Amino acid sequence: MLHRTCDLGPIRAVTAHVKPTEVGCEAEFRFEGNIDAIRLPEPGPSVRTDDLWKATCFEIFWQPIGGTYYREFNLSPSSRWAAYDFDAFREGMRDAPVDAISLSHARASANGVGELVLKASIAAQLPAPAQVALNAIVEHEDGALQFWALAFPPGKAEFHSEACRQWIVDRG
Repeated sequence: MLHRTCDLGPIRAVTAHVKPTEVGCEAEFRFEGNIDAIRLPEPGPSVRTDDLWKATCFEIFWQPIGGTYYREFNLSPSSRWAAYDFDAFREGMRDAPVDAISLSHARASANGVGELVLKASIAAQLPAPAQVALNAIVEHEDGALQFWALAFPPGKAEFHSEACRQWIVDRG
C-alpha cells in the first residue's frame, strides 16, 4: 500500500514476495507504472553502501517471531545493498553479517507504461519463523519520495515499526 501522505505519482502498483531458502532468502519486487518518470540510481558495483533509502530502493525487515531483534536489508537497482541489525526499535544499529547478496533488475517501458523488477538472493542467517516487512521507496523526477509497504503504523511512514511486518515466513 502507498502511504497516505504520498501522492500517487508515476508508480501505480508495487508487489513483492519473499521466500526463505536454506542459506537465507530470495525476494522479488515489482514496480508498475510510468517507469520513465522515476529516478533510478546509477548502476555500480555490488557493494555494501549506506543511505540507499534516500533514493529508489527496496527493503526487507526480518524479525524472529516473539523477539525484539530485527535485520534490515536495503536493495538498490544500482546493485548496491546494505544490511543492518537492530536490538530493538531503532536501537543498537550495526552492520549485519552477510555471506553474499546478488541483485539483478530488469526494466521495460513503452508509451509511459512499464515495469521494473528487482530480484535478490540473500545468503545470511535469517531465523524462522519470522515476521517480515517488504517496503519500497520511489524517487520521482522532482526528487519527491513515495513510500510503499504491506502496512503502516499511524502517523508518518516508519518502516522500522513492527506494524509494517505483516508477512509471516517459516521454513516448514
